[in-house]
Amino acid sequence: MARHITPEGYKKLEDELDFLWKKERPKVTAMVSAAAAEGDRSENAEYIYGKKRLREIDARVRHLSKLLDKLTIVQPRTEGDRVYFGAWVTIEDEQGKQSTYRIVGPDESDSSKGFISVEAPLAKALLGKQEEDWVTVRRPKGMMEVQILKISYSEDS
Repeated sequence: MARHITPEGYKKLEDELDFLWKKERPKVTAMVSAAAAEGDRSENAEYIYGKKRLREIDARVRHLSKLLDKLTIVQPRTEGDRVYFGAWVTIEDEQGKQSTYRIVGPDESDSSKGFISVEAPLAKALLGKQEEDWVTVRRPKGMMEVQILKISYSEDS
């Protein structure tokens, strides 16, 4: 199954990989080399921490490299009256609480920004629906009804 991502999400992952590989890893490598030159490595906290940090960086670089090869960039629509991948959707729940979410790929979901994975129960329920539609969302903690108030394909709208 293809893993989808927005162009912005792909760029963010690419930028992280670039930063780790070209800036962070060389800096930590230099720190480890300097610490190793000081002698006894078994009691050298800088050396031990540096090696641990290098392993973390290398693991993340491997993960990002493999992930970027698997992802399919999906250009979100520029307009539309239905909810599709990349849409900003404003909903209102049964208690009258309004929330706005963007439907994105699982590798770029971020609840603090309102980015929800296309695989999330709410996103699955919203896909293909229109403004003013009522949608039933099957969640682990029970059913929930929401109404779609607005669909947009740009954050500013």
